[in-house]
Amino acid sequence: MEHSPGLRFDEVPETRIDQALDVAYLAFHEKKEDARHKHHRDLLLGCERVGAYDGNAVAGLAAAFPFTLSVPGGDLPCAGVSFVCVAPTHRRRGALSGMLGELHRRSAEAGRAIAALWASEDAIYGRFGYGTATRAASVEIDARNPLRLRIDPDEGPLRLVDPAEAPALIGPYYERTRAARPGRIVRTEAWWREEWLPEKDEDDEAAGPPRVAVLGEPVAGYAIYRVKSRGEGLRPEVRLDDLEADTPAGAAALWRYLASIDLTDKVRAWNRPADDPLRLFAADGDQVKTTADSPALKLRLIDAGAALRARSWAAPVDLVLEVRDEHLPGNAGRHRLTASPEGCSYRPDGAAADLALDVRDLASCYLGGTRVADLVRAGLVDERTPAAAAALDAALRTELLPHTSDEF
Repeated sequence: MEHSPGLRFDEVPETRIDQALDVAYLAFHEKKEDARHKHHRDLLLGCERVGAYDGNAVAGLAAAFPFTLSVPGGDLPCAGVSFVCVAPTHRRRGALSGMLGELHRRSAEAGRAIAALWASEDAIYGRFGYGTATRAASVEIDARNPLRLRIDPDEGPLRLVDPAEAPALIGPYYERTRAARPGRIVRTEAWWREEWLPEKDEDDEAAGPPRVAVLGEPVAGYAIYRVKSRGEGLRPEVRLDDLEADTPAGAAALWRYLASIDLTDKVRAWNRPADDPLRLFAADGDQVKTTADSPALKLRLIDAGAALRARSWAAPVDLVLEVRDEHLPGNAGRHRLTASPEGCSYRPDGAAADLALDVRDLASCYLGGTRVADLVRAGLVDERTPAAAAALDAALRTELLPHTSDEF
């Protein structure tokens, strides 16, 4: 969409962050509360900030955290897009497309080949080239009886750790294991404290303070959770926020612990990997239920060639891809992808295309969470050479499905 001539898109300086946040609270129907306002302001101070201006007034905001995201075989700088909002008086005037365009341009200049976001309205961002790269499984455990398992849990020591001390203990463990699964961001100590371990969850008044259970010494796994009130006459439930373990037995020990906390009768986890082993080693499907499977992190290839060359490849592939990208024309056109476990090249090529697809669908497949063959069957990718989709899927395959627990 072309933006209205009266709008311009430029940096939001520190002196205008409060004005931009006022637009965000208006757009998201939120109250301006002192504690949350300070938290949001502090977050924005660490972001790239773009505003939509109508004259001298801030009419929209889009920000990007300077994240590092795990991709197959390594890490990539990533623009973590957040705080995207437009004043209700300025909708349908091209403010959103203008802000995202400026944010993508700045990200490209900064060497960030990918961008990612969580969508409050899922339908909006596909038209800007964002595809669903990870999924979130919601899990519910009936904890009125001991958790029944098909494997023996790790009997190593479990201990509760003071949340103030947790980043120094579990932070290095998380960073050591992060690369095993695509889609996970580097967590700074400030991110641990402010996003994972604040004393009060400002978005969930019924939730208690954070608890951190650590398995083993040295650390072999951990769980971050809060006990949440469910109202008069009901026992509280355990809300699991994050759980990592080196082995299935370690994960089983942590899940068993969560399901055995006194005076609670339910464990809920809203965002688990689609291949979480709990769903296989739980002995009773009536006790451990998957209650939802939802699209989660959206990914955008800002520089498709740089992103493809940066990841690892599970099998050899040599295909010509015809990519559509109406917002970032540098990604569009026919390119030959030649990749193997030894490396990758991606260069313009005038040969007939083996696969034709939109950049959002290439982004969905990039981390290994979506199969190209499934998109062909859905009519979203045009397979012009037989078995081309299967060849690309084999090359894109990852041992673990992509997942991220970090919202932003």
